[in-house]
Amino acid sequence: MKAGIHPDYRQVIFHDTSVNHYFKIGSTMSSTETIEWEDGNTYPLVQLDISSASHPFYTGKQREVGTEGRAAQFKRRFGSIATRRQS
Repeated sequence: MKAGIHPDYRQVIFHDTSVNHYFKIGSTMSSTETIEWEDGNTYPLVQLDISSASHPFYTGKQREVGTEGRAAQFKRRFGSIATRRQS
């Protein structure tokens, strides 16, 4: 690999501001903010609006999507009207 063209890979603290959750993972993201972590070391801090800690898909609060198809929904809603008109 060529030297000097790859970004710096290091441990970074991410803060999910919507649920006030912090986690440390390896990343190439850079930040001007830093934070002292539980282990006593200082790491770059990146603020997030949403992460797996607050996303509805991962928290189990996702809205259920109906399994009924569009045609079945139409027949359920308007099927009785069509049969009344033919009589």
